[in-house]
Amino acid sequence: MKTMLYITRHGETEWNVEKRMQGRKNSNLTETGVLQAKQLGNRMKNMPLDIIYSSPSGRTMHTAQLIRGDRDIPIVADEHLYEIDMGVWEGYTQVELQEKYPKEFDLFWNAPHQYESNLGENFYDAKARVLKGLEYILKKHEGESVLIVSHAVTSLLMMGHFDQRSIEKTWDGPFMHSASLSMIEVVEGQGTIHMFADIAHFEEV
Repeated sequence: MKTMLYITRHGETEWNVEKRMQGRKNSNLTETGVLQAKQLGNRMKNMPLDIIYSSPSGRTMHTAQLIRGDRDIPIVADEHLYEIDMGVWEGYTQVELQEKYPKEFDLFWNAPHQYESNLGENFYDAKARVLKGLEYILKKHEGESVLIVSHAVTSLLMMGHFDQRSIEKTWDGPFMHSASLSMIEVVEGQGTIHMFADIAHFEEV
């Protein structure tokens, strides 16, 4: 039985523009982020979709609502889909963190398999959490079409799972664009990636 799984990251946020680390903290979608989500919703409007699962963060729930538009599709908030918990880093800009935690900052971006968070999660913790949620969703909705609205790291970890990519290669690309579209066909637990962070739906923004 075939399950169609769609994965997206929330639209652009105010903190994305400021290059602040968001994690569990939230910042609102920008006008561009709202437009991105609406454009993805327009792209998906004729795709069969049974249910939407979203991280409970405000930015992801807002994105999910904009993608759904006026379609009668339930949105379920699932804590497994939260972004990686960045602990004391949250709310700081990348420049500030690079100055204050140079070694840890370098590991986060260049050797994620060696990164350890101060009061947050490492990549292995985040992957275990998000894959637990993914397993539940795929089991509960076998044979259906499901959209997951999540975050940059967690979306990459889910895609890395289907791509059989190690934690070390989390950032190796493609880039997880805001409100991009990834599509995976899952049959008997085996996923085939048909699209990875595609943004063909973006018009001039």
